[in-house]
Amino acid sequence: MQHNYFFRQLLLWLVLLTSTVARANQPAPQAAQNSYEELLKRHVLPDGRVDYEGLAEEEEQLLAYLKTLSSHPPLPSWSRYDQAAFWLNAYNAYTLYLAVQYYPVERLSDIKIKSVGGYRSVWDAPEVTVGGKQYTLKQIEREILPELLPNEPRRHFALHCAATSSPTLLPEPYEGGRLDTQLTQQTARFINDSARNVLAAGSVQISSLFDWFAVDFGDKAQLIEFINRYAKTQIEPTATVAYVPYDWTLNDSHGPGVVAQRKR
Repeated sequence: MQHNYFFRQLLLWLVLLTSTVARANQPAPQAAQNSYEELLKRHVLPDGRVDYEGLAEEEEQLLAYLKTLSSHPPLPSWSRYDQAAFWLNAYNAYTLYLAVQYYPVERLSDIKIKSVGGYRSVWDAPEVTVGGKQYTLKQIEREILPELLPNEPRRHFALHCAATSSPTLLPEPYEGGRLDTQLTQQTARFINDSARNVLAAGSVQISSLFDWFAVDFGDKAQLIEFINRYAKTQIEPTATVAYVPYDWTLNDSHGPGVVAQRKR
């Protein structure tokens, strides 16, 4: 009798332990992802601009999502796509949060954040907290994501830097199981957006993103081949290529904000 009791207790403990480990091996709770998606759908316009004023009124909901990400860091047991989706969401959500913190501001590049050693840009300040560690947005973009998605230039169109020339913000969280489809969707949308790229068979004027990250897109022939995979207008191999200056103005649905650097 006593033996059966201890056996049942042991079995219960194993079930609880397995459940705990399973939860730990999963991405952020679906409820948090759903809440973040609702927030995005309310404040990201169809043209890609963001209602930062309205988002600021729901800052606590955005902060709650960041706290969830912080307490559910990606684990090595996750798939590479699950880990990449996590960091894409972290990058975009923290960018929104920083924009809201300093709103109204004309451009995020105007913001200087007080850090150890002086003031840093929003991309160089360790503002992202995940699993008790601090990261910069630049670390996520240039170190973490390239390692998780090697030879994958589509990742550049999934990152939103809150600028007019930036790839538009997907109004839903990235998910590992759907990441390939989402990356394709974002890439096609960016390449075919005439506000960011002007495509013609014999000449193209394209975003500076293609120039900044040329190492990921390859030489001219490889670049044109990449663009043609997603472009509605096909480009000839002999086409001339020019790069459009990047507009860092905040992609605010209420128009350019007032410069308001608030050092902290």
